[in-house]
Amino acid sequence: MLPFWWPSVLRVVPRDGLDTWVVDGQEIGFARGGGVVARDHSKIPFFESSEKGLDWVHEAAYDPTARLALMDDCGIHAQVLFPNVVGLGGTTLNNVIPDEALRMLCLEIYNDAMAEMQDASSQRFLPMTLMPAWSIDRCIAETKRAAGLDLRGINMTSDPQDAGSPDLASRAWDPLWEVCSDLGMPVHFHIGSSNTAMDFFGNYFWPSQHEYVKPAIGGGMLFLNSARVVMNTIFSGLFDRFPNLQMVAVESGIGWIPFMLETMDYELSENAPQQYKEMSKKPSEYFSSNWHATFWFEENQGHLQFLMDQVGDTRILFETDFPHPTCLYPAPVDAVAEKMNALRPETRRRVMGENAARLYRL
Repeated sequence: MLPFWWPSVLRVVPRDGLDTWVVDGQEIGFARGGGVVARDHSKIPFFESSEKGLDWVHEAAYDPTARLALMDDCGIHAQVLFPNVVGLGGTTLNNVIPDEALRMLCLEIYNDAMAEMQDASSQRFLPMTLMPAWSIDRCIAETKRAAGLDLRGINMTSDPQDAGSPDLASRAWDPLWEVCSDLGMPVHFHIGSSNTAMDFFGNYFWPSQHEYVKPAIGGGMLFLNSARVVMNTIFSGLFDRFPNLQMVAVESGIGWIPFMLETMDYELSENAPQQYKEMSKKPSEYFSSNWHATFWFEENQGHLQFLMDQVGDTRILFETDFPHPTCLYPAPVDAVAEKMNALRPETRRRVMGENAARLYRL
């Protein structure tokens, strides 16, 4: 017999002719797989996708069997997966479910389903574990539980203070970093993974911009939020305390990284010379030991190898972003083939697979 509170759990119900995600009576978004890729293989602008249901979107946006078939067609062996409707960092759950027990239940159901999907795909799907960011102790327990389910990393909000926890520079989070380091669970920060980040998304553009232009500005500027997370984590000193801890800037791009690495060294040495001296190495050097970033669309005017050398070609992961607005659909590998062929063979191998295989233990 199902528990009496079952109708409150996150589920899809029809509302006004569209399948809609509902939890405890609250609507939290249309069930559309977060996609802009249609079943006829066309792509539509993000603004037009905001009020469409599942009847038009590519089946691979929400159906695991269809996704595996698409991955086969595209020459993609495995994909790291992140949620949509519950928030890229899980923030929507915290925003709409005041009851902590129900919120935690929804999160655990999600993580259990992701573990089942990973296992059923023979580790071709690698969903990242959603974190209950409102509680450090719950994050620690859920990370341990996820590792026991063979999940390969955690999906963290960049701003747990939005949920009532300390910010990530606080040493209160050290027990979580210790667990992630010991269990080999890399920590992922997707762009737009917090209320604070999405506030930035909604305020970067000027109000008079065209509605189609606004997400282009907001989405582009979210890359700089990745720089914010990288800088804050490095300056907090946590990588001196946990030198084996790995983090990933998801959907981040890489072109901003060399500039920010130089910026970190200069700004900290000028503004906080004592804190600079207390670090075991230059701020920029922590990226090559503790951070990864993702690459997909950048051209860099024929100097891509130079850029990847500056970032570190062992720290770059290839992404497709399917089915989101900036995805490389319909042929992600073909879309980057020319610029990949211009790289050194070892760089190409690392970016297109070896780095991910190492990080996710494939």
